[in-house]
Amino acid sequence: MEKNLLALQENIRIIQEEISKLKEQMDQKDGVIFLKEEARRNRRINDDVQELSVTDEAQPFEKFDHPYLLNTVLRETVDAINRVSVTLDVETANPLLEVSEDRKSVRWTRTQRDLPDTGKRFTYWECVLGSEGFTSGRHYWEVEVTRNRVWCLGVAAESVERKGGVSLSPETGFWVIRLVDGLLYRDYDVLHRDYDEYGDLTSPESCLAAGPIPGRVGVYLSYESGTVSFYNAETKSHLHTFTGNKFTGKLHPFFVTWYENQWLRICSGSAPGL
Repeated sequence: MEKNLLALQENIRIIQEEISKLKEQMDQKDGVIFLKEEARRNRRINDDVQELSVTDEAQPFEKFDHPYLLNTVLRETVDAINRVSVTLDVETANPLLEVSEDRKSVRWTRTQRDLPDTGKRFTYWECVLGSEGFTSGRHYWEVEVTRNRVWCLGVAAESVERKGGVSLSPETGFWVIRLVDGLLYRDYDVLHRDYDEYGDLTSPESCLAAGPIPGRVGVYLSYESGTVSFYNAETKSHLHTFTGNKFTGKLHPFFVTWYENQWLRICSGSAPGL
């Protein structure tokens, strides 16, 4: 075990050095030149990297935001992460949302259901929480979003406002990304019920880097390090990370959809690159 730990630490040191070099080169070199050199480096690392043993020293997802680093590192650290089989808490679901019988899928129907207005239920925005709540540890789950063109996914504090309109931001207890009109955004300014208006409400700076729209999104929560990360689970690529948070209460998986009759489906827990 001690020998394996030393080998893991050495490999992590080498990878972290590679990350520093890559960042320096990205700042200094033309993008095309950098991408060519990165491709060559990728092939070399895939040939040379040693297999890592899983220990408690495994590094969190957000350390490795290049696809090839996800492939080489996350594959070996996945057992240190709780791959959550998320279910939806029907008592929190907005009356305009339909939750499937297995509590793994949700869709917006425009049909107002006659449901008891408990203290847990979202009655203003079309939201639903996951039943699972986290106060520690590392947790990962995936959501199938194919064909749903207007959604919001992430993590929410148990204490968030459920009866009135709020900005979905870390300041109000939401760590989310959203898809609107084919663009991914990392935050909200204001929410309106007519989702066609959303694109005009967020500044260009909040739009994530251009890339393929994911058909499946991975959400990773590292409670102690105060981070929430998002991944394109199909391409094993990093989308965005919220950092510098100090979590103090229970956090839940969080889901919103305004695209009529198209499901958001929770997949079985897995990790990028596996």
